[in-house]
Amino acid sequence: MRSFMKPVFVLLAGLILWTGAAAQPPSDPCASLREHQQAMESRFRDWPDLARYREDDAQLAPPAKGESRVVFLGDSITQIWSLSDSFPGKPYVNRGISGQTTPQILLRFRQDVIALQPAVVVILAGTNDIAENTGPTTLAAIEDNFISMVDLARRNGIHVVLASLLPAFQYSWRPDLAPVEKIRALNDWIKDYAAKEGLVFLDYYSPMANDKRGLKAGLSADGVHPNQAGYAVMAPLAEKAITAALAKN
Repeated sequence: MRSFMKPVFVLLAGLILWTGAAAQPPSDPCASLREHQQAMESRFRDWPDLARYREDDAQLAPPAKGESRVVFLGDSITQIWSLSDSFPGKPYVNRGISGQTTPQILLRFRQDVIALQPAVVVILAGTNDIAENTGPTTLAAIEDNFISMVDLARRNGIHVVLASLLPAFQYSWRPDLAPVEKIRALNDWIKDYAAKEGLVFLDYYSPMANDKRGLKAGLSADGVHPNQAGYAVMAPLAEKAITAALAKN
C-alpha cells in the first residue's frame, strides 16, 4: 500500500502546483486525483468549451428587425462584466469564458458569434495567451488568430471592434512571467492592424495604465480583472467604439 500511495501523492502534488491550487494535504488523495483527471478529460473532449454557451446560443432568438445586436467576445475580463448593468436595455450579448486564449476563442467564433447574427463583435483577448494559459506561444500566432476572427466576421457581414489588452504588471497565477512588454507589443500590433484594415480600435489601455504599465489603483483587486470602477471606465469607451462600428454601415 505504501509503495502505491507514494507515487500518488507525488503526482497529486505536481498537479496541484500545475493548476495553481492551494498546496494543502488532500483528505482523500485518490478522490482528488480522480476529480482532476475527470476535469482534464472534460477539457480535452471540449478544448474550446463550446458546451459553455451552446444551449444559450440555441435559445437566443434572432435579432429583431432594426436591432443592432453586439457580441462581446473574450475571456474572464469579458465574462465577469455585467453588460446589463453597464449598458441597460442594450441588445448586448456576453460570450466571455474565463481563462481562454485566442485559439480557443477562434474555435468557437462560428457558434458564439456568427450564429447569433450580431451587427458588431467586440473582441477583447490575448492576455491569457501572454500568460501561457494553453502553453507558450508567439505574438505572431496570437496575431494570426485575430486575423482569422476578423476574416470570419467580415465574410458574415459583422463589423469588428478590436480592443487593446488591459494593462497588467504581473499575473497572480504566473508570477514568473513579465507581461508588460508583450502586452505593449501586441497592443501596438492591434492598433496598427485595425488602422490598416479599417476596423475600429478600442483603447482600454491608455486610460487604465499607471506609470508602471499596470492597472491604476482602484480599478482592480488583483491587477488583471477590472472591478466596478474599472468597468465604469471601460463602458463609455466600448459604447463609443460600437457607435463608430455601426456608423460604417
